[in-house]
Amino acid sequence: MPWKTTAVGAVAVVLLSTPLAVGCAKRPSITQAAAPPPTGSTVTTPPAPAPVAPPPAAPAPASPAPTPPPPPVAAAPPTPPPARPAPAELQAIAQLADVFFDFDRYEIKRDAARTLDASIAWLKANPAAPVLLEGHCDERGTNAYNLALGERRASATRDYLVARGVSADRISTISYGEERPGCTERTESCWARNRRAHFLTRRP
Repeated sequence: MPWKTTAVGAVAVVLLSTPLAVGCAKRPSITQAAAPPPTGSTVTTPPAPAPVAPPPAAPAPASPAPTPPPPPVAAAPPTPPPARPAPAELQAIAQLADVFFDFDRYEIKRDAARTLDASIAWLKANPAAPVLLEGHCDERGTNAYNLALGERRASATRDYLVARGVSADRISTISYGEERPGCTERTESCWARNRRAHFLTRRP
């Protein structure tokens, strides 16, 4: 009959499934658990190693002490020039004659050069004798102009002497312009006598 077959099948299924269920119930379940820490001990992290200090830098070699410069050598004080005598201490002498100039000029003329050459001979023979050269002009021109022109005439005379060996240290110059004429007439010949360089000295 058909229902018997169904019942037998159902019983068979039940019987077959029973051992499986029993087998499954008997298999223990496996669970992995972390092992507990050991009792009575504390887990500590080891300390980090102390940083190693770098070795100290080697000291820089000491530079040698600089050698002090030698003390400066004191220069010898310059020799002061000889004191210039005052004009009142000096006088005109025949051996040092006047030299004369053209109008408004201060160049040494040929005849003046011959006069100066004779004066140079006396000056070299008397090296201790000081010299004062006076520059003079005639009355024409302004006072300021004649003072400057008289100074040029005295300087030109000095330069001639120095160029021929007379020491410049013994020569002084001064200009009087038109203030001390040698001649007071208002003529050309008189004016020519006033355009001059005049010597003063002190006899040795």
